[in-house]
Amino acid sequence: MTNDQPKYTNELIHESSPYLLQHAHNPVNWKAWNEESLQLAEKENRLLLISVGYSACHWCHVMEHESFEDKEVAEIMNSNYVCIKVDREERPDIDQVYMNAVQVMTGMGGWPMNVVALPDGRPVWGGTYFRKKQWIEALKQISHLYQTKPEQLEEYATRLESGLKQIQIIEPASQKQDFHRDFLTPLLDKWKRSLDLKNGGGKGAPKFMMPSNYEFLLRYSYQNSDDDLMDHCIHTLNRISWGGVFDPVEGGFSRYSVDERWHVPHFEKMLYDNAQLVQLYSKAFKITKDEWFREVVERTLYFIDAEMTDPSGAFYSALDADSESKAGEKKEGAYYVWTKEELENLLKADFEMFSDVFNINKTGKWEADNYVLIRTATFKELAEKLDMPEAELNRKRQSWLKILGEARKQRPKPSLDDKSLTSWNALMISGYAEAYKTFRKEKYLEVAKRNAEFIQKNQLQEDGRLFHTYKKGKSAINGYLEDYSFAIEAFLNLYETTFETKYLAVCENLIEIVFEDFPDAQSGLFFFTSKKDRQLVTRTLEISDNVIPSSNSVMARNLFKLGKLTGRTDHIRKAKEMLQTIKDRIPEHPQYYSNWLDLMMNFTHPFHEIAITGEDYYKFTEYFQTEFLPNTVLAATNKPSALALLKDRFVEGKHLIYVCREGSCQLPVSSKTEARQLISEV
Repeated sequence: MTNDQPKYTNELIHESSPYLLQHAHNPVNWKAWNEESLQLAEKENRLLLISVGYSACHWCHVMEHESFEDKEVAEIMNSNYVCIKVDREERPDIDQVYMNAVQVMTGMGGWPMNVVALPDGRPVWGGTYFRKKQWIEALKQISHLYQTKPEQLEEYATRLESGLKQIQIIEPASQKQDFHRDFLTPLLDKWKRSLDLKNGGGKGAPKFMMPSNYEFLLRYSYQNSDDDLMDHCIHTLNRISWGGVFDPVEGGFSRYSVDERWHVPHFEKMLYDNAQLVQLYSKAFKITKDEWFREVVERTLYFIDAEMTDPSGAFYSALDADSESKAGEKKEGAYYVWTKEELENLLKADFEMFSDVFNINKTGKWEADNYVLIRTATFKELAEKLDMPEAELNRKRQSWLKILGEARKQRPKPSLDDKSLTSWNALMISGYAEAYKTFRKEKYLEVAKRNAEFIQKNQLQEDGRLFHTYKKGKSAINGYLEDYSFAIEAFLNLYETTFETKYLAVCENLIEIVFEDFPDAQSGLFFFTSKKDRQLVTRTLEISDNVIPSSNSVMARNLFKLGKLTGRTDHIRKAKEMLQTIKDRIPEHPQYYSNWLDLMMNFTHPFHEIAITGEDYYKFTEYFQTEFLPNTVLAATNKPSALALLKDRFVEGKHLIYVCREGSCQLPVSSKTEARQLISEV
């Protein structure tokens, strides 16, 4: 054996997931989640040890180094357990089931997640990160209990399984009731009490960006003329983008802030955060016309193009939090942070001014001599403080950031998770489409359409069903509800951007598969997994909107919008029934149902269907696309169309704009101003 050959190699070497491959040379005999591994546990009557994480997870790396690379720990694991590693992004279904179990058992969750299950997969013990000593003691105790009193674990597994299944039972609404504005008012009053008016976002730490929260709050404050809430939304978006969670040098957002000031991030950059935040900042620009929001979007999409885009047109998943430090050790944030000495050497005479702008002082200090760049004022305010024109400060700022960008190129980069997920790619399509509608950069539309072609070419199976993952020419794993929900949403957004009906055809095909493969007859909602897949301990229903909106809330919104465009009133009725089922759950924690609340506003407030016809329809659609009109759906054509919203509305030689509500249209008008007046009622 030569020195550069690994001492250990396990079955994960045959996997494509970067996270699984990171563990392929552990002394632990890791296996992937598959039929062979599960059958082995049952055949040998050995406990399953299921360890779940993702490639950009800092504490996953820590536990790997402390425990999974340790020979003593590996011997205990290998002797007593069938050890299975799971990439939570590749298998969100497994993650959901066992995370529910861990939360029931411990009252908390997170990653890495480690679960011990009976050979049949039913969980009996679990937790998140463990230090080596804790881990060894726990594994020995559980193994001993299984060998001496297996009936105790069997009894507990049965009780826990029953509890987990009970969690997934959602009863449909007993009464089919309409939705009213007075339902929303107390929810918002309650929500407002949890907002951090000083720093933005919610109170406390850690702070997650929660884009779907602020999409809803922007809309609610706009349509209800709630100036205080609107001010909070804009303040939040400023503070997020001024803080260390936004990378001013290369663009892009980190996953969350560990403090309440949005200063020190957990440094991993995830595609799903950036995709949603591009949409959010684009919409905020429509309201404010704040050029800083334009820059945030441009810098973020520059980052996506430079670091997260595959030659095939696919988008990668994540950049790691950890990278190699000057000392040659893996350190969280090493690629992103700066010492005062480094900055003085790089910026020379401009260092003091740079320090005033980005707080190279106690405000911006993190740990040791490391600083995370953070701004605490607008560029206009900073220029006044520095007694210089704002334009001159911006020129200097661009020069500084270019210098820092060149310096970063000399550093080892964080690891890239280069798998592509259909759901997250679809979110990015929606991000690019919204950026195009707002800023009219053709490249943004080209990228969105290219990724849509990638999904149609690579992620659609022969029977029209979706794959979940893609890497290096290979698509795998049947799609989950999130893949269908976000793909349908993306293709709907592409229709409202291009008005090419081929995108609606894709939506309709995917919707039919959702109704066939995912329905829960009891609740009227949709399961996360297809009926065609191997069933786990429970079949989950995803309903809470978190850092990513729930697949059911997105599907309900899709049904509403597709129904408005195509005239399928059954789709609109289904969306309403889903919302009625969820309604009574919302008041306790409204911030975890923001996407559902957005859908509810389509029923509690006026919602308009806009149809534009005429040879040069794009002269009118651009106006509506660049305005903030959250309570509309838009269709357009330059020829006769069979689409319900456009049918019989094209007149040769005329440009007509129809403004409709619930299928009933006012007389057509021929100017943007007249049409805008017709939808001024919000």
